[in-house]
Amino acid sequence: MNAYLMLGLAIVAEVIATSSLKASDGFSRLLPSVLVVAGYATAFYLLMQVMKTVPVGVAYAIWCGAGIVLVTLVASVLYRQLPDLAAWAGIALIITGVAVIQLFSKISAH
Repeated sequence: MNAYLMLGLAIVAEVIATSSLKASDGFSRLLPSVLVVAGYATAFYLLMQVMKTVPVGVAYAIWCGAGIVLVTLVASVLYRQLPDLAAWAGIALIITGVAVIQLFSKISAH
């Protein structure tokens, strides 16, 4: 499987797990708790596979950046935690930073 496809799946699994943390209510609700554990296990397994071929810095930058953006979007829909202007500015900076690493850094070529 393509490393970047695996990275995308790892990000989705991590977003599901992180978004389920609040719903798990301190691991007192079964289904959200299972989603947390299964999501993180899947995410870390896939990330480990990705790092066999993608440089650690690049993989982690994409993982973190996409995770932050997607969790923020999911939280705004599921939990009505709407980002303010400062949050949107921060998200834009995260996206820009990941793009700079991917497009211009020599580390992404290794």
